[in-house]
Amino acid sequence: MKLITYNVNGIRAAFTKDFLGWLKTADPDIICIQESKAGNDQIDIDSLQKLGYHSYWHSAIRKGYSGVGIASKIQPNHVEYGCGIESYDNEGRIIRADFDDYSVISVYVPSASNIERLDFKMQFCHDFLNYIKILKKEIPNLIISGDFNICHQAIDIHDPVRLKNVSGFLPMEREWMTNFIEECELIDSFRFFNNEPDNYTWWSYRQNSRANNKGWRLDYNFTSYALKDKLLRAVILKEAVHSDHCPALLELDI
Repeated sequence: MKLITYNVNGIRAAFTKDFLGWLKTADPDIICIQESKAGNDQIDIDSLQKLGYHSYWHSAIRKGYSGVGIASKIQPNHVEYGCGIESYDNEGRIIRADFDDYSVISVYVPSASNIERLDFKMQFCHDFLNYIKILKKEIPNLIISGDFNICHQAIDIHDPVRLKNVSGFLPMEREWMTNFIEECELIDSFRFFNNEPDNYTWWSYRQNSRANNKGWRLDYNFTSYALKDKLLRAVILKEAVHSDHCPALLELDI
C-alpha cells in the first residue's frame, strides 16, 4: 500500500498546476491532504473519482482557510470528521478513515507564525496527543500523516542555530514531538529509513529558498510501532511543485 501526505496550500490552486496529472502518475492508494482551503462544493471531487478515488473533506468554517482531506482507492469502512473539540473542528484540522486492519489520519497542526497563536498550537498538540493515546486502545494500527508545523531535530531544519527561537523549531514544540512519538509509541517513518541531512518538505517562497534547499521538514507519516515490520519505504517527493510544501510518501506491506 502506497500512502502520500501533502500540504497543497490550496487544493484549487494545485488543480491549476496539474495536480491531477501528478496524482495519476504518483498513483498512491491513499493521499492525505492538508490546507485544502476550500469547501466541499469547491473541490473537483468528480475528477478525483475518475482517477478511482473516494474522497472525504473536512473544511474550516472560515472560507479559504485550513481544511484536511483523505482520498483513497480503498473505500473506508468509516470516516470520522474532527476529534470532537469544537475549536479545532471548526478549523478543519483532523479527519480519520477506518479500514479493516488500520486507520489513517490526516492532520494539520496549527501554525504559530503569528506568535499569538502559539498557546493555541500547543493546546492542540497536547489534546491531539491525548486523542491518539485513547484512540490507539481501540485502533492499534494507526498511520498519522500530515503537516505538523514542527521540525523535530536539528537535522530537520537548514539552520538550527539561527532558527532555534522561531516557531516550528522552539524547544517546547520539539519536546512535545518527542513526547508524542514516545507516549503514543510511534515511528517517524522517514527517519526509520533515512538519517541523512538536507531532507525537507517545506521552503519559504522568499529568498529563493527552495532552489537553495533552505528548508524545514514539517510533514510526517507516523505509524504505530506495531506496524514496524510492515514498513517498506519512505521518501520525500521534492520534485512535486504544486505548493510551498512537497509530498512525503510511505509504502507498507498491508
